[in-house]
Amino acid sequence: MQLDYKDIIIKHYALSMSGSEIARQAGFSKSGVNDFLRAFKKCEDLSYPLPAGITNYGIALKVYGAVPGSGGRNENIELPDYEDAAKLMATRKNMTLMFLWNRYKKKCEEEGARFYQYSQYCELYNKWCEENYETAHFDAIIAQKMEVDFAGQTFSMTDPLTGEIMAIVVFVAILPYSQYIYAEGMLSTKEPQWIEVNNHALDYFGGVPALVVCDNCKQAVIVNQDWIEPELNKDYADWADHYGTVILPAKVRKPKFKSSVENAVGILEKGFFHKLEERQYFSLEQFNKDLWKELEALNKEPFKKKEHNRYYYWEEEQTELMPLPSMHYEYMERKTAKVSSDFHVRFDNAYYSVDKAFLHKKVSIKASSTVVRIYSLAGEFLCEWPRATRKGQWSTNPEHLPDHYKGFTQWNGPYFIQKAQLIGKNTETVIRTILKSRPYEVQTYRMCLGILNFTKKYSNKTLEECCKQAIALNKQKYTFIKNTIAVVADDLGEAGYHHPTSAKKEPVRGGYVMPPEASSIDTLLSRSKALADQIREGADE
Repeated sequence: MQLDYKDIIIKHYALSMSGSEIARQAGFSKSGVNDFLRAFKKCEDLSYPLPAGITNYGIALKVYGAVPGSGGRNENIELPDYEDAAKLMATRKNMTLMFLWNRYKKKCEEEGARFYQYSQYCELYNKWCEENYETAHFDAIIAQKMEVDFAGQTFSMTDPLTGEIMAIVVFVAILPYSQYIYAEGMLSTKEPQWIEVNNHALDYFGGVPALVVCDNCKQAVIVNQDWIEPELNKDYADWADHYGTVILPAKVRKPKFKSSVENAVGILEKGFFHKLEERQYFSLEQFNKDLWKELEALNKEPFKKKEHNRYYYWEEEQTELMPLPSMHYEYMERKTAKVSSDFHVRFDNAYYSVDKAFLHKKVSIKASSTVVRIYSLAGEFLCEWPRATRKGQWSTNPEHLPDHYKGFTQWNGPYFIQKAQLIGKNTETVIRTILKSRPYEVQTYRMCLGILNFTKKYSNKTLEECCKQAIALNKQKYTFIKNTIAVVADDLGEAGYHHPTSAKKEPVRGGYVMPPEASSIDTLLSRSKALADQIREGADE
């Protein structure tokens, strides 16, 4: 936690509080407070009472000769005068950080000194403003930053194929200077989709700001204990490097550090979000189409307390944004998978076909938020698919299948039908129906195998009865069998299971199994006589 130098000095000299008392009251470390007080007393350029208007920045500069929070700063680089820059930004109309940085850069070049790059200059300026927010207030600066967050309100979407109710989360981004807002609905908030919506936000704004202020969500930040040196998500940090910007997470539980996006979320939730929640959606595309239509109207709606609208100020701000690179940053997931007997690999709960030459072989999968690419382990490119948008989706290229694939592997239609015939006619009917339920028969093999494998736990009679119910209800699907077979087995009792627990018998351990005649009286007498004769012969010898 950054020490509040002015507060410490006032409490120590005006209120006669000790360093320990100040540390306990303010939540600082005792050694940190006492070390500062000792350094302050030794300082020849500063004493109590403090000069009027001096900031924590100024105090630290005189006492330590360094900037608060700039630990590890390269002393060989010329430090900008941020106090002067802040005054110019607050008093000069249309003043920009780009102009001030160019002036700072030119001065350093004339003096032969090293200087900060533009993104570093903006990052340090923003930190300086945050550390001195109690003694100064600064208006939003053109093209300085973009703030991003998730809206608290979610929406519902019904999958038209499965009927599943899915939640839509809304991503929100804003340029604080123009208050220009971008928003997009998401079905997943994992890293690939997070990177994608950040790409879309920069496209919408038409450029890249110097800073991106984000919440402490796991997609962006791993650890943010002291705010000065947060540990960023590697993919998000790479995204920032690609665009030449800097990620600056907000302080934990401090909404004011991203007040513009918090305000934007409030405007959306109190405004046209009410219209959207009254509508029923069956696709994310339709939701975003409605969202963007309402958003365009909002950005062009006149402000109530000042002239013009968000779009007007964005046109001005866009000219100051850094240019977009020629290509988007693309997040890639990586996985190794084995091609199954149905010529498909499974990735993220969806199935993608691979050429028959790689049957039962391992392949490498690289996937972005929109594309799945499959390679051999040697790095040879095999095929590319649009990424599935729902669980259980199949993507099959007929050219990947052999000409007579029905007899190509152990998994084929006749194989599953033959297995089903051994169980009963109802099971056979269900298997035949499932084999015809998809465009390509190979897409059904896993479901057929799943149904037949229920006989490992349940009896054939149970599966037959379950399939009979499925036929009667016209629900000849794997999910119906899966969800009802346990109930059918319980109704049948011991006969419902393949190995009833009551029928199990403990094996005789360590015993020797003899034929029945071995224990007859004649056998025992003859053995006794033979043993006696052996003993007698041994005594005579």
